This record gives sequence, C-alpha cells and structure tokens, in this order.
Amino acid sequence: MTQAAVARSHMIDCQLRPNEVNDERIISAIEGVARELFVPKAKRAIAYVDEDLDIGEGRFLMEPMIFARLVTAAEIGPKDLVLDIGCGTGYSAAVIAGLADAVVALEENEKFAAAAEKKLSDQDVMNVAVMNGKHRDGVAKQGPFDVIIIEGMIEEVPAGLVKQLKDGGRLVCVKLEGGVGRAHIVKMEDGVASARNLFDANVPMLPGFEVEKGFVF
Repeated sequence: MTQAAVARSHMIDCQLRPNEVNDERIISAIEGVARELFVPKAKRAIAYVDEDLDIGEGRFLMEPMIFARLVTAAEIGPKDLVLDIGCGTGYSAAVIAGLADAVVALEENEKFAAAAEKKLSDQDVMNVAVMNGKHRDGVAKQGPFDVIIIEGMIEEVPAGLVKQLKDGGRLVCVKLEGGVGRAHIVKMEDGVASARNLFDANVPMLPGFEVEKGFVF
C-alpha cells in the first residue's frame, strides 16, 4: 500500500467514521479518489489533513469531514444528476461521480476549470462535465438537478439556484449566519422550498456569492 493510500485510509478511519460518515457507498467513493492528485504538488504530503487545504488563488479544498457530511446529507442516489458548484481542481466532482449518474461541475476560475477537466480525464472519470461560469448562476440549461452541492461557505442561497432543483431535490452548502458557519440544506417539495441547518461547519468562503451591502448612513 502506498503512503498516500495509507493516509487516505487513516482519513476515513479517524476523520470520517467517527463523525457520522458511515454510508459505505460514500466511504467507497472517497476511498476510490486519490485526493493528493487534485492539490498542488507541494501540498501532496498533507492532502489528507483534517483541515481546509489551500490550493491557491484564494481557494481551498474543503475539510474532508465537512465535505463528507455534506455529501451524506445530500443523499445522492445512483440515478441522480448533481450540480457541483465551485469544483476547484475537480476532487469533489470525482467523489460525487462515484455516487451519481452524472455530475455537472461548475467553476468560475478558468484555470481551475481547465485543471479539473484534465485531472478528471486523467483519472478516467467519464460522467462529469466541467463548465466554466459564474457560481451563483448555476447551470439552468443542464438542469433541473436532483442535488446541488456548493463547495464552500456562502452568505445566502440564491433563489435562482433553488429554482434549478427538481421536485424532491436537495441543495447542501455551508451558510454563514451571525458570524458562524452552519451546514445548511434546502429541499424542494411540490414546488415549495424548505430549509434548515444541520451542524456547525466553518469553512472558507467560496467566491462568487458575495452579497451586495446596502448603503450605511
């Protein structure tokens, strides 16, 4: 077993399983993706640490435990179409691809979008389409989606994204509320969206969701 494989196994046993990530489909999907190949070469030795990993240009790979718990909350089925927003270099999309029928991976940074496309191709992940576009806009023309996952903290969930959910669809993210990050889920049922918080989760902000501040007098 390679050093990276040992680190991956340790991540699963010490970070994920003790924190309510026990769905064997999700464990298998995570186990099957070489996280170290989606980070800068200088960071490969620490690819499996239990914290957000800086991949450059103000972007991060989400902490493994929080990412895995969001994926768990999303309840991704084998026939689902998933929109992965802020996919970065493609790690999250590679994991989700092992759970879903198809994934649309949206990334507004052109450099990262190109890297994601290449890395996913190199890993023979064939059911992901990488698209370059604004995060908050989603990809309505490819929807509606069974699941939408946002790879970072945001201040508010744009109504336009919620409208891209199928009936029965789920959107999961980390939402900043009162200075605290909380995992958040929005469910669409019979055309009505309902939302609730799941657990505390502080991760870096994802660019592209900034809320315009009103004038202060």
